[in-house]
Amino acid sequence: MTTDVSDRSTDPADHTASAEPPPSSRGSDYAALSREVRQSGLLKRRPGYYSVKVGANLLLLAAGWTAFALIGQSWWQLLTAVFLAVMFTQTGFIGHDAGHHQIAASKRVNNLLGRVHADLLIGLSYGWWIAKHNRHHSHPNHVDRDPDIADGAIAFTRDHARVRRGPYAWLARHQAWLFFPMLLLEGLALHVAGIRALLDRTGAATSRATKLAEAGLLAAHLGGYLAALFLVLSPLQAVCFLLVHQGLFGLYMGCSFAPNHKGMPIFANEDRIDFLRRQVLTSRNIRGHRFIDFALGGLNYQIEHHLFPSMPRPSLRHSQELVRAYCARHGIAYYETGLFNSYAEVLRHLHAVGGPLRPELEY
Repeated sequence: MTTDVSDRSTDPADHTASAEPPPSSRGSDYAALSREVRQSGLLKRRPGYYSVKVGANLLLLAAGWTAFALIGQSWWQLLTAVFLAVMFTQTGFIGHDAGHHQIAASKRVNNLLGRVHADLLIGLSYGWWIAKHNRHHSHPNHVDRDPDIADGAIAFTRDHARVRRGPYAWLARHQAWLFFPMLLLEGLALHVAGIRALLDRTGAATSRATKLAEAGLLAAHLGGYLAALFLVLSPLQAVCFLLVHQGLFGLYMGCSFAPNHKGMPIFANEDRIDFLRRQVLTSRNIRGHRFIDFALGGLNYQIEHHLFPSMPRPSLRHSQELVRAYCARHGIAYYETGLFNSYAEVLRHLHAVGGPLRPELEY
């Protein structure tokens, strides 16, 4: 795996590496790399690519719902559910790119695209996701600051696992086996989390108008979605469609995001590391060709994406050699592996985290 940045532990389940860096975190190493990338033109917007990408995605999404309407009351609609699960995830990737301002030069245009694709088309709160995802990008794999490794259904550190009791302890003991089945609930969890955030008056500061607009888009999606299912299908078919569609949507989303950081070094407050190393050492790239780029929405270039979040998706592939060579010159471990091996590493990490709760093992 990647080279450790601390000699305290070689076990990724216990490994910690850094905390909030000083204000000079974007120091000379990152600044020099940033100059190279900027001079290469890789940060320039790609309006042609995104015009085709967004247009083709909308056409395919519309084709899926058209097929749903034409097929009518039939169990063949479960195949439509599978197709729409794929298209919902691909739509989510476009919302992700908009959230990072990869698509347009205007923040207003990016936010409009993000809200349409996330809130209206797939029913996920764009505002909630932006706030959460920005914290993740600022503090990747920071045990106290990255919401993506916060203690929840899955325990990502042994400290989280050790304090669990009852059903949560059982879940942590078996989480490596349950991880992929649990992803079937991820779509539902994302829907619920977004709605809860909109209803939470103590959350991140958001204007009332923005919240109302987002709530309206989410309500339009939910109302239209449920109306389509229960007007076209029988009640049993509608429920089965919903379960298959939302389950596979969550599974696909989870499988796209899981390889990025899970099982990589985890930071703690007492550690110090600069911006460049923090982003590179916590990220895992996935090898592959154009199909992997499409299937994972460009997230397979996680190192490059974390270093340059606003870089348009099609430029990530071209920046990889530049970033990899720069890391090699500076002795920074750059980690890349295959897709299935990345899942194996994630599961091994989750299994190791739950180790203290398995009485047959001694620690």
